Amino acid sequence: MRVPRKALLGLSGLVGFLVVWQLVPALGLVDQQYLPYATDVLARIAEELRDLAFWRRLGFTMTSWAIGLALATVAAVVLGTVVGLVPFLRRATHTMVEFLRPIPSVALIPLAVLMFGIQLKAALVVIVYAAFWQVFVQMIYGVADVDAVARDTARSYGLRRRQRLAYVVLPTALPYLMTGIRLAAAVALILAITSEMVIGNPGIGRMIELSRSAGDAQGLYALVVLTGLLGLLVNIVFRFVERRSLAWHQSVRGAEAP
Repeated sequence: MRVPRKALLGLSGLVGFLVVWQLVPALGLVDQQYLPYATDVLARIAEELRDLAFWRRLGFTMTSWAIGLALATVAAVVLGTVVGLVPFLRRATHTMVEFLRPIPSVALIPLAVLMFGIQLKAALVVIVYAAFWQVFVQMIYGVADVDAVARDTARSYGLRRRQRLAYVVLPTALPYLMTGIRLAAAVALILAITSEMVIGNPGIGRMIELSRSAGDAQGLYALVVLTGLLGLLVNIVFRFVERRSLAWHQSVRGAEAP
């Protein structure tokens, strides 16, 4: 009964939020011009979902998100594994990583536009940069967390470097990697939509910016809610993949235990 109860509590919270949203403009606390009724926004969402143009723009957004996330993940796994396996590289790159990682990815948008113009490549630069650090740092921690006894045992049994990587290092780093990918997926989606708003590439972000400039409050709120639902769906999918791939791990088995 734990899962239905959890779903029921989540649904009741959502209903309560919608009721409060409906009452705020109805009571005159906020002008309807700036906060439309929840029912009007829900009706606009249903209208958008029936529009083929919306799905095409959603396809543009998800394409840039998927490509950027894939590129960032591959680069981060390769570099994170190499850096994590070599203590000298971990020490040598620590300062550089701590300097580059906090740089806001949005600040790179003018540079990306200057390099590639108003194209998909400009958005990919920002998405890859933002998502890369999530996976890279987790991968370094995961590779460095390999138990010394397990590593020495693998050496004593004569396992080659490739075998040690496959049977000792990667299983230890996999929980870190899955966490990094899940975080990177959310960050990549945020930057995909943000880059469309700023750069002007077709997609959900561009639709949000057009609704804002046209003063279409209902359309703006509808698109914002849809992007929130999209982010929730991405998080649910990656959590499901994470639990499936780590079904053998103690963290997942402990969470599923009654």
